[in-house]
Amino acid sequence: MTAHTGSAPSLRRRPIDTEAEQSLRTQGISPLFSRLYAARGIANASDIEWKLSQLPPPNLLKGIDAVCERLLRAIGQRERILVVADYDADGATACAVALRGLRAMGAEVGYIVPNRFEYGYGLTPEIVALAAQESPQVIVTVDNGIASVEGVAAARALGIDVVVTDHHLPGATLPDTPTIVNPNQPGCTFPSKAIAGVAVMFYVLLALRATLRERGVFNADTQPDLNGLLDLVALGTVADVVPLDAVNRRLVEAGLRRMRDGKACAGVNALFEVAKRDVTRATAYDLGFMLGPRVNAAGRLDDISLGIECLTTDDPARATEIAGELDRLNRERKGIESGMRDEADRMIAASIDATQKSIVVTDPTWHQGVVGIVAGRLRERHHRPTIVFAPGDEGELKGSGRSIPGFHLRDALDLVSKRAPAVMRKFGGHAMAAGLTIAQADFSAFAMAFEQVANEWLTPEQLEQRVDSDGSFDLAEFDFDTAEALHRHVWGQAFPAPMFDDEFAVMDSRIVGLKHTKLRLKRSTAGGRNAPARIFDAIRFNTTEPPPQPMRAAYRVSLSEYQGAQRLELIVEHWWPANQV
Repeated sequence: MTAHTGSAPSLRRRPIDTEAEQSLRTQGISPLFSRLYAARGIANASDIEWKLSQLPPPNLLKGIDAVCERLLRAIGQRERILVVADYDADGATACAVALRGLRAMGAEVGYIVPNRFEYGYGLTPEIVALAAQESPQVIVTVDNGIASVEGVAAARALGIDVVVTDHHLPGATLPDTPTIVNPNQPGCTFPSKAIAGVAVMFYVLLALRATLRERGVFNADTQPDLNGLLDLVALGTVADVVPLDAVNRRLVEAGLRRMRDGKACAGVNALFEVAKRDVTRATAYDLGFMLGPRVNAAGRLDDISLGIECLTTDDPARATEIAGELDRLNRERKGIESGMRDEADRMIAASIDATQKSIVVTDPTWHQGVVGIVAGRLRERHHRPTIVFAPGDEGELKGSGRSIPGFHLRDALDLVSKRAPAVMRKFGGHAMAAGLTIAQADFSAFAMAFEQVANEWLTPEQLEQRVDSDGSFDLAEFDFDTAEALHRHVWGQAFPAPMFDDEFAVMDSRIVGLKHTKLRLKRSTAGGRNAPARIFDAIRFNTTEPPPQPMRAAYRVSLSEYQGAQRLELIVEHWWPANQV
């Protein structure tokens, strides 16, 4: 099914592997979830079980034995370990996991985080010089380091060993150290290439604990309980927007269950409190859209050390105090982001040709800590690979990019660097997100080179905005239990939350909060299933245009709470005139 009206996105129903759907039904999965799973590439019920015992073992990670040996020596000889973290939520949670886990195993460990505005990203020689002031024998990178060839060389020249734990894609040359754990390094057979930096560090701890147990330092009763770190692993995984493959789904689900059971750390509980969310009903949405941005705000506007302290303190009062400051920073970030986004939209409307396949923008007043979020918003709005730059060090622009399916952003930047070696000073990232630094004088040259790659790689079909639907929602399945199951499920990047589409009659429509449309909708057909018509409360956010009558709506099912009572509500994402579908 497709629908397209003017600039509105088209509607497409996700293709379903009918054999997988039938197989899931025979394995006891409900018809609705069998359809949802089959449309997301799952054919076996074991792939959606949440047992931690189903996680792949740590020994599949290349280099983990060498890393364990070096950390064991550091623990045994009371050497000082210094964690060097990245300045986002994945880096903050990975740092907190490293600190809590290594200390529980007897290590003497501290940390530093490079201020993004002074030092930039990763283990640079400048960060090594800063770290050397604390006289560590070992540096452990978390969520960075795989591209830090010069930094690792600088550390080793000072007699400091470097353990790299990272998940980013490596460059052509790896750092010169025998102790690297990264599922994306060449020759690594670990089945998930999507785990976040925090999960890589968690796996290192699992392997380290197992080795200590083998050597008689711990037994099953005395070993540290690393399950206590799963709330942080879940938060960092979701906040970093990595694909939720089977490994990541299990890690996130395990962390969410601990939160719901009242076993989260003081910082996570405090973040739920300031976000006005119920930790006993924690979802992946809460981690990605409520907690993650508050932790990230510290690294974007100030110092991510604030977020790390929130996640490492066991004092609930101190955690609440820090969470309040993170909440304030997040509100400040929202204001800065809104202004930048509005200015970028005006810039795009005035100067960027509609035939262009990429968006590259900058302004001398923009804040480099927010460029990634703005790039994401522009990507969503215009459905183009987008890079937003802000002034960095003298004469530099610091950029952050977000991409669309089918356009591997890091590979695109790599091609730009090969064609125009002098344009980019450094870059790195993933398929869907990347960071880079260029000279201000090279902005136009970079924009042209990037657009050339986009023009070569992207087809008109890839640039068409599309809403993917899971089809009609059978009214016979539409109840609180189903809505609760959908609500609690782990959805996210590459495992999208269900979206349904149906035809409705609009019974009532009004504007609320000056910018949202509140609706009363009746299923005008029975969806071909002879079910009785029903009336639904619905809302479409950030839209004041009148709805079509009748309309086809793409919507999500939500459980809202009002005066202590739960009720079903539809969150309308898009609508079209019913006769144009």
